[in-house]
Amino acid sequence: MSMIDKILLFPYWLALKLRHFMYDSGIRKTYRPEVPSICVGNITVGGTGKTPHTEMIIRTLLADDEWGKRNIAVLSRGYKRKTRGFQQVVSNGTAKEYGDEPLQIKSKFPQITVAVDSSRTEGCRFLTDPEKLLTSKKARKCKHKELPKADVIILDDAFQHRAVKAKVSIVLVDFNRPVFKDHLMPIGRLRDLRERIEAADMIIVSKCPADINAWDKSKWAEALGLQQYNGSECHGTRRNGKKQHIFFTTISYDTAAPVFPEGDARYLYAKRLILFSGIADDSPLRHFLSSNYKIVRHFNFPDHHKFSKADILSIRDAADTFPTSVVMTTEKDSQRMRDCSNVPANLKQRTFYSPIRSVFMSEKDQATFAATLNSYLK
Repeated sequence: MSMIDKILLFPYWLALKLRHFMYDSGIRKTYRPEVPSICVGNITVGGTGKTPHTEMIIRTLLADDEWGKRNIAVLSRGYKRKTRGFQQVVSNGTAKEYGDEPLQIKSKFPQITVAVDSSRTEGCRFLTDPEKLLTSKKARKCKHKELPKADVIILDDAFQHRAVKAKVSIVLVDFNRPVFKDHLMPIGRLRDLRERIEAADMIIVSKCPADINAWDKSKWAEALGLQQYNGSECHGTRRNGKKQHIFFTTISYDTAAPVFPEGDARYLYAKRLILFSGIADDSPLRHFLSSNYKIVRHFNFPDHHKFSKADILSIRDAADTFPTSVVMTTEKDSQRMRDCSNVPANLKQRTFYSPIRSVFMSEKDQATFAATLNSYLK
């Protein structure tokens, strides 16, 4: 950790050091889920692609001969939801009830269980022992209690939640925001100590350029503290002898889809585009869209922003100014957009979202990741 963090941000740095010491020494206890579990997280504030990578892990498990036949569950906090306690997410629910990211995951993978709970410990206990959901006072407000017992749990954004110890932990690092050049908040975007990366089983460098080469990968591995980096096997070794796997992914966008059933696909052939988003970083989407459209208006809202009536009117006015343009947003924002009851009919026809995926650089890397993940879970 740099001197800037240790001196200017000493209280925050010290608080983090003490917190991790208490967990590492056993003063604070950790809960280990009764079934194999996967933690997906980061040490920065937003923007590393946790949801697309969670979906990538779901697809990996579903494609596996063994895990594809089992009950897969995802547990999230459900950021900015209005409900409390444990809730099982349903496909026809709202972002207000469950949060935009859990609802997006459930909409894409209706065959798996998706749940939200501010307490990862309690959430895991309900998922591994659904009978507790029927008797617990803490879960009495849960609307949907027909819960299948989970065989594997994916813990979304839980790397900082040390009260739960997952079987395998995966930390995401944004290629465009190297953590080894960053600082603790509020000077930088780090919400945890850089050294915490060493505790992960796997590191994924996300949002890489599609043409990243072997030399760049080796330099990244070296900067993250990995020695003897083996690119073909996607792993390196730390000074203490710990073997750690490192993977590199990029962003892929699927064909745009309508946010509302009234969506008219003819607008996708427009030359101009109005973009609005409420995510940590929409620059990859802007770069992708600019290759096919001229972006005439761009509304950039805070992450997880709840669209107000005034926001909708601003987007509508822009659409009226450019009547032949298509209106585009992110996949995550589309979940919250559907909660709005004041979207004009003509705006519903023109509003689409770009489905996002995190993908490996090659099929070999994908196969190596799947095999590595399976080895940890077994």
